Amino acid sequence: MTKGWVRKVQMISSILLLGIGSELLAASAEINKATIVPIAQRSPELVEQIAVALRSKGPNYQPRTEHLKPDGAPVYTNRLIMEDSPYLIQHAHNPVDWYPWGDEAFARAKRENKPIFLSIGYSTCHWCHVMERESFENPVIAGLLNRHFISIKVDRERRPDVDETYMLAVMLTTGHGGWPMSSFLTPDGKPFYGGTYFRPDTFSRMVTRIAALWDSNRSDLLQQGDRVATAVAQASKRKLQSAQIDHNMIVSAVNQTMANHDELQGGFSQAPKFPQESLLFMLLQSAERNPDPAVVEALVITLDAMAQGGIHDQVGGGFHRYSIDNGWLVPHFEKMLYNQAHLARVYLLAWRLTGKPRFRRVAEQILDYVLRDMTSGQGGFYSATDADSEGEEGRFFLWTIEQIRKVLEKPDADLVVEMFGMSDRGNFEGSNILHLPVSVAEHAEHMGMPVTDLYTRLDQIRETLYQARERRPHMLRDEKIITAWNGMMISTLALAGDLLQNSDFLLAAKRAAQFVWDHNWKKASKELWRIHLNGKSSVTANQEDYAYFAEGLLHLYDVTGDRVWLERAQQVADAMLHGFWDKANGGFFMGLESGQVAAMGRPKDNGGDGAIPSGNSVALKVLQMLSRRSNNLEYGNKAEATLAAFSGLIKLRPSGFSYMLSAAMDLQQGEISARGYAAMGGVRADATVLADNKISVQVQVPEGWHINSSQPLQQGLIATQLGLMDQAVGWSLQDVSYPLAETQRLGFQSEPLSLYHGVVNIHARFKRSADAGRILPLQLSLQACNDKVCLPPEKVPLRLVVGEKSDS
Repeated sequence: MTKGWVRKVQMISSILLLGIGSELLAASAEINKATIVPIAQRSPELVEQIAVALRSKGPNYQPRTEHLKPDGAPVYTNRLIMEDSPYLIQHAHNPVDWYPWGDEAFARAKRENKPIFLSIGYSTCHWCHVMERESFENPVIAGLLNRHFISIKVDRERRPDVDETYMLAVMLTTGHGGWPMSSFLTPDGKPFYGGTYFRPDTFSRMVTRIAALWDSNRSDLLQQGDRVATAVAQASKRKLQSAQIDHNMIVSAVNQTMANHDELQGGFSQAPKFPQESLLFMLLQSAERNPDPAVVEALVITLDAMAQGGIHDQVGGGFHRYSIDNGWLVPHFEKMLYNQAHLARVYLLAWRLTGKPRFRRVAEQILDYVLRDMTSGQGGFYSATDADSEGEEGRFFLWTIEQIRKVLEKPDADLVVEMFGMSDRGNFEGSNILHLPVSVAEHAEHMGMPVTDLYTRLDQIRETLYQARERRPHMLRDEKIITAWNGMMISTLALAGDLLQNSDFLLAAKRAAQFVWDHNWKKASKELWRIHLNGKSSVTANQEDYAYFAEGLLHLYDVTGDRVWLERAQQVADAMLHGFWDKANGGFFMGLESGQVAAMGRPKDNGGDGAIPSGNSVALKVLQMLSRRSNNLEYGNKAEATLAAFSGLIKLRPSGFSYMLSAAMDLQQGEISARGYAAMGGVRADATVLADNKISVQVQVPEGWHINSSQPLQQGLIATQLGLMDQAVGWSLQDVSYPLAETQRLGFQSEPLSLYHGVVNIHARFKRSADAGRILPLQLSLQACNDKVCLPPEKVPLRLVVGEKSDS
């Protein structure tokens, strides 16, 4: 698809809606006379279903609408009341006659030959709420929609495949996208115009114009729908000539990213600033594999700026979704589970790389927030909290100096006002977003006290402020438990339990994994549900649900050594390969073939890694992990095929596929971990730091197998050896000691062999220079055999974290 073709689509879209003649203006004027019209006749069965669904909400249910009867009952109730989506239920009492996404809406559109208005958003989206209040609660606008359109409301968190498809259409026709997404479709689902948030006057005129044009120039709209649908289908199938993916591609991606680095305020874009975790993962991995002071400095500047900014909830922990300014001060106040999962992991890996305790502290605070405020009683994780409370954006998180002084004793209040940049004017609508204009370490130095003592005092203050804030009216919490997002959280908690030796984090990962397995894994059909809400699982899972859940299960297996997690990961990965693999081009489709979007083809996330790593990137990670942990060679083959499928696109824009490139480096160079696998997953090696600069490597050899000892009796046999990787600058190993070997004769050789069986413990002492960093890059060489066959020799990389630094 050429750029000129896209421009043609955009131009036609503008002409259709803006270049209207007098005939259309006259028709518009006629339609503008419309006031709210009765909702289409409903069958008695539907009326009863809606009434039952409304009654089932219970006596404490509060309809989200300004249209109420004297007794508090809603004036309007539509089909969305029967859905198990908090976002759809928010719109269940609009005067708009909403349909959920499904055959019923499309069938009516075709039967009545009406265009479709498609609105896509999510429950914690501030501008979705604004458009609802301004337009969807407006009886006149609702009347226009009800008379001239079939209106469909979609929760993008339930149907990311639908969202991806129509977002691509909006991007192609307007050049930008976002939520709420507003699209106008033909009755068979082909979009002919779209946008995002519209002011009510603009939206009213647009609805009026499109309705008139549908009556007078329908063929033009149908042709435009055909063009856009074709463009979307071509973009979804887009594949360029394969390219070589190697270390040089990572270098290109890192260089592209670094060229956009904000050296003053951190981040890799201008406002609005998103954390861009996929880029951060890539930079962290690159710095661990090939130390680069410039990359490390960019990471430290960015992570410090975010942690000190208003995007970071300084009282309760966790991060808001993005900042609207360059300095990370003013956030969009919603909190998403996926940001917490990925940013906690980013800060953990930054602590592993740099040894700076403040990064560990931020990670722990994120995870404490999730376990305290975003976890169900059964262990699953909720999806998000809203930006708004009491009808105002961010109100829950804001403070005045007076409020601080009412809660804290004077010395602590004075400290908060000074440290967190408070003023009587405030920095957001007369109140204050708490932030740290300078670091805690600088404050401690200014106050002449150890930074650890200041952190202790701040922890006590934060707890007092948190308890006071909890008494405020809360914003909405979306309690959907989404399989993919829970998979992200499981991965991070397992990693935190491992790196921090925190049993609470590991237990939370296990509970969540068991919850998802018990409730969202369909054992009979070996398929996943995507959503669990109010005791019920629903919505057929997308490919990203399989990929992220499998990744979480594999991290649990790594940390616990319990093969049940590996076996479950294999089941989930096998189901992903069966249901979503693109047999023609490689890689994975977003949804099952049976759930593809009408008239738009089967979507595939060819756009790379965005707010979260794409399902294909995570699938590559999962497949390469399984290729090392199992004896199924198909996982490795599919990993290579996935990478090849996207290699042409990666070459075109390397930094746009940052998580996929990270997974590719794991595939080609081995994972960055103190744990490694050999012999098709049969042999496992775990490296541990001991006291006095000593390390231990424990090698577990399965029953029926052996590895050669460190001193084989015959020439040509591969010795088991612990050494350093080639790029281990500044490190040395001393006093490497191996266990006593067993001499044994096997059937394939008459001469005795010197072998290791079972558990093999190797010890050594390390030395490092001042510039060696804190990742000790070990390499274990071995060859595994049984009494019939020897596998090829292997070198297992083991990267061990050594020591911690100060925050000064």
